[in-house]
Amino acid sequence: MTSASISLSSRPRAPVVAAVVRRDYNVARSYRLPFVLDLFNGVINLVVFFFISRTFGDSSTSELDGAPDYFAFAAVGIALTIVIGAASSGLAARIREEQLTGTLEALVAQPLTTTEISLGLAGFPFLFAIIRAAFYILVAAVLLGLDLGGTDWIGFATVLLVAGIALSVLGILFGAVVLVIKRGEVLAGMVTFGMGLVSGAFFPVSVLPGWLEPLGAVVPTRFAFDGLRAAIFRGEGWGGDALALLVFAAVGLPLAVYAFGQALAYARRAGSLGQY
Repeated sequence: MTSASISLSSRPRAPVVAAVVRRDYNVARSYRLPFVLDLFNGVINLVVFFFISRTFGDSSTSELDGAPDYFAFAAVGIALTIVIGAASSGLAARIREEQLTGTLEALVAQPLTTTEISLGLAGFPFLFAIIRAAFYILVAAVLLGLDLGGTDWIGFATVLLVAGIALSVLGILFGAVVLVIKRGEVLAGMVTFGMGLVSGAFFPVSVLPGWLEPLGAVVPTRFAFDGLRAAIFRGEGWGGDALALLVFAAVGLPLAVYAFGQALAYARRAGSLGQY
């Protein structure tokens, strides 16, 4: 592979990125049962939290970011956690799969830039997660009574999209870790889960221990949860959160792609691309 293959300077070619995404889609489509199980698992989570919310239905809603009840609060958390997981750990998981199936070396031997490889591998998990998140919100509204009457749909789509883009920074960094230490997807899952817990995925940040609240207030996932809930339950006030996510993406993506390129170059020098 030539040095051009891991270039950071050239602009990613959309058809090339789309080709990698399409390849992953075709592979995933050949295993139809996981599609069904993924969707079913999310619906089960919604039902569980629905009945949990009924257990303490008379509790105060003053700290639920405008949500009318705990189920509404948690439903948004469940849907957005899908996107966060795909964006932040999807690339790490894809690289690990490529290592285990022995196709990573063949992929990086193609005339692709680092950006094209990273965006292409992360693309399908992210796009599928966006569809799943929208599906879960629809299920919660149609079957479980989630009120979407005041939703700003432009805000909903904007926050969902920019959250995925911003958190792809973490995904690319985790992908670099996998290239170097092989089992980095475990770390990615742990960090993603922890960020969701401290940033308000399933309960308000205000109930955290005092020493954790400052962390929960600044992690990028906090802006994603706050922005999406503002768009759905208040129909306004999501712009600041979307802007914060965009700034995080603008600063973080070039740095993350650079780190991924360095990790890829290291794995090539060490001859470890095909090791698992």
